[in-house]
Amino acid sequence: MSLQLTFIGTPVTARKEFSGDSVFVCTPKRPGRLSTPRAAAITDRSVREPLPHLRVNEKGGIWVPQRARPRRNRKNEGLRSMVRENIVLPANFIYPLFIHTEDYNQPIGAMPGCERHTLDSMLKEVGEAHALGVNSVVLFPKIPDSLKSNTADECYNPDGLIPRAISSIKAKYPNVSVWTDVALDPYSDQGHDGVVSSDNLGDGGKGRILNDETVEQLCRQALCQARAGADVVSPSDMMDGRIGAIRDTLDSHGFTDVSIVSYCAKYASAFYGPFREALDSAPREDSNAPANKKTYQMDPANSREALIEAALDVAEGADMLMVKPGMPFLDIIFRLKQQTSVPIAAYHVSGEYAMMKAAAQNGWLDERTSVLEALLCFKRAGADAILTYYAKQAAQWIQDS
Repeated sequence: MSLQLTFIGTPVTARKEFSGDSVFVCTPKRPGRLSTPRAAAITDRSVREPLPHLRVNEKGGIWVPQRARPRRNRKNEGLRSMVRENIVLPANFIYPLFIHTEDYNQPIGAMPGCERHTLDSMLKEVGEAHALGVNSVVLFPKIPDSLKSNTADECYNPDGLIPRAISSIKAKYPNVSVWTDVALDPYSDQGHDGVVSSDNLGDGGKGRILNDETVEQLCRQALCQARAGADVVSPSDMMDGRIGAIRDTLDSHGFTDVSIVSYCAKYASAFYGPFREALDSAPREDSNAPANKKTYQMDPANSREALIEAALDVAEGADMLMVKPGMPFLDIIFRLKQQTSVPIAAYHVSGEYAMMKAAAQNGWLDERTSVLEALLCFKRAGADAILTYYAKQAAQWIQDS
């Protein structure tokens, strides 16, 4: 079937071709703009109406007259890889490991693939990750209840679980960078990152989280970890002034080379549940402590506050800044990258990990591609380092690709 149409200054013949839906093919003698005659010349409604704002090229095909076409740089993998702005490498990962004092490994129900390790199992994990290019690990301890107290004195026991773990890693893998968590909650019988007051003058008529008394304990904890061989201490407690106090403590004891990574933007998030199960570190309902950590962790509604925290921590001597959680706060990563000159780390937290694992196990997501995309998002937002429970698995995927 052929129809005679009119281009501006150009007669063309249009023919109806069928391939599924009807299409309209125009063959002009030279390029021109489609004219506006409507369905008067087309009696068959199945023929698509010409669009007056589109042109036809010399080959008779539709032509959108746009010189700049960004898709040209995406047309094949050679070009895509050449112009790729961000690349995630295993060296960007920090691998978190849960350890405990038992003589067996214990799976963590809310975090499939993760478990509480013995020290021997921990060393095996460190070695396997290091072989894949993951050069940094961070340790999180599950402490027996019998060793917990409000002042968390076990956190600076030189013979405790964390100092022994640090020493064993550095002895076997001296080139692995060992990070530690500086916070009281794994050692607290109140389930808080700080010492809880005995009064009822705090939020909700509960006890207060005592800032300065907590900072003193954190300094002791960081010094103990440095003595054991820690390369990086990372205070995650969100107490005011603790970065400067820890820096002075380390420096005055000769540990000027030990780095401090500050959790400067740690939010009072709902994404920490699986982690607290792993460490049994949630606030205790039967204690005098507040039911949540909102008096020291940041309000998820706030972003400018993160800039204040970052500026204070950098001035006090932080070598790197951490944002936690990661994916819900990509905007914070970006803002800190723009506003500060120190490296930025993102924490891909337990809740994010658990969601991706659940979706993958149910067949709702392709685990490999979605995880690698998520990790790339951190890099694109401005993160230099990514703390993720997927570190070893992602490193293997990257190596295999």
